[in-house]
Amino acid sequence: MSLDFDPVETIFQSSKKPESAGTGYSGLDTSRVFLSEGHCRTPECRPLPVPLIWDRDVPLRMRDGVYIRVDIFRPQDSTAKLPALMAWSPYGKTGAGVAKSTLSGYEKWEAPDPVEWCARGYAVVNADARGVFDSEGHIRWLGIGEGQDGYDAIEEIAKLPWSNGRVALAGNSWLAMAQWFIAAENPPHLTCIAPLEGATDFYRETLCRGGVPFKPFWDMLRTCLVGRNLVEDPVAMIEKYPEWNAYWEDKRARLDKISIPAYILASYSTMIHTEGSFRGFEEISSKDKWLTIHATQEWFDLYSKERIEDLACFFDFYMKDCSNGWKNTPRVRASILPFNKDAMTNIPFSSWPPRETEYRKLYLQASNTLSEESTSSFSNKVSYPADLLGTQGGNESGELSFSYTFKTSKRLLGYSKAVLFLSADQADDMDVFVQLRKADIHGNLLEHLNIPLKDLKLSNINEVEQINPLKYLGPPGILRASHAQLDSTLSTEFHPVYTHRDPQKITPGQIVKLEISIWPTGISFEAGESLVLRIGGHAQVLAEFSALRGKWLSENKGTNFVHFGGEHLSYICIPFV
Repeated sequence: MSLDFDPVETIFQSSKKPESAGTGYSGLDTSRVFLSEGHCRTPECRPLPVPLIWDRDVPLRMRDGVYIRVDIFRPQDSTAKLPALMAWSPYGKTGAGVAKSTLSGYEKWEAPDPVEWCARGYAVVNADARGVFDSEGHIRWLGIGEGQDGYDAIEEIAKLPWSNGRVALAGNSWLAMAQWFIAAENPPHLTCIAPLEGATDFYRETLCRGGVPFKPFWDMLRTCLVGRNLVEDPVAMIEKYPEWNAYWEDKRARLDKISIPAYILASYSTMIHTEGSFRGFEEISSKDKWLTIHATQEWFDLYSKERIEDLACFFDFYMKDCSNGWKNTPRVRASILPFNKDAMTNIPFSSWPPRETEYRKLYLQASNTLSEESTSSFSNKVSYPADLLGTQGGNESGELSFSYTFKTSKRLLGYSKAVLFLSADQADDMDVFVQLRKADIHGNLLEHLNIPLKDLKLSNINEVEQINPLKYLGPPGILRASHAQLDSTLSTEFHPVYTHRDPQKITPGQIVKLEISIWPTGISFEAGESLVLRIGGHAQVLAEFSALRGKWLSENKGTNFVHFGGEHLSYICIPFV
């Protein structure tokens, strides 16, 4: 099946071979294994509470004749036909990012664990997507083609003799991203979905947010994918095709085509999936959809007792027809982060963004403050070194700060944006990075822990590594000046979206108005605490891994200036509830 998008040719690279060191490959083995109650895959792993049947490397035929491979786990003692939870990704069929003692070792990376779900009366299907390990073909990077493969796999699973004909999709990260594309194809036997944090527009939301390529993470991920043939190379594609085209359009999920029930999870802390998780909830056509915004790290949340029980209630309602009151669940449950104390969670709202939202403008002032009044009649400007290389270590030099101190308690929840007037002294473009931070009553910038200290087995936040999975600093915004043209069909008053077509370079010294989208967040403030706007020429979010620090490069040169006051009313627009 061709992956070329006339006139765009897809670039592929060789994938890592299954026999390579470190892949965990144990060979192609189409067999059935009976696992006894109490069985442990390794001494560290959680024992099985019920005996399981493990069907290994089951071939499923795709519409073009290619076969992919899946592992299927189901309870041995079940006499009834079973609903299936399918996890779809390019990561192989086992592995997870949390403590081995909490899992069986048979779980797919970022997927439901058979030890948990088979005991609840489900089959768990771990699918190797096209091209992965012993699945035939080349590894795809999302898109309609991956959606069609998922459709075919679901329909094949529904035909198996143990199946009750109901299949759900579940999983985190890529496993969530893939769900948007598969569900948009409307497989007849797909009953519901549970995308647990997943981007929906690969170009706009993660690879090239605001027109600024974010290459190190995705290049690293591509080199980790294992298969016998080729893998799409999105980094090579963004280097060759930096503007929006048919290839990138294919990586934007057609959310309006999804009409089945959906359990959608989001968090503020992931710098990959935040925007897409919220967009997914907003734009799918489903009448029965729920959004939960949790306050921790995605892997930590995925295997938590609270998440498993909540998901079980959703799945039991739609997959087993259980009368458990699921439909009484609030449609939106949000988290609000105080940063210096425990998060407030499961705050109910009837919609997203909340109908109660009040948007306020805070204007930049010469005193490095933010004010609700645009009082200055004189233009001011302040400079920052645009080409100062950042390390994504947090609180770096070369960043401007403007702060607003609250007189009473306030809660910020939803999308923000920064409307800034800027100029560059010697460049024909600018990569502008902004971030909203919280400061305590003493002016100290605060950090939110994504995993509690007790679970990290540490005693102080300062002992926690400065990486994004562990710490959240605040919502970021990114925009390349030449990509500032708004897409009128996708943008809203409070959430700008860009066309990324026909970039317009600037003239050195020219003052330009940039409307910068800032990702959703939820932060509470007490009297005396402050909201801080940070502006700079490098990424301000923490790196995903320490090895990636300093590798996210911009094209900035020289010095940039922020203009405010007079005819240049730079401001941020903030949502309060």
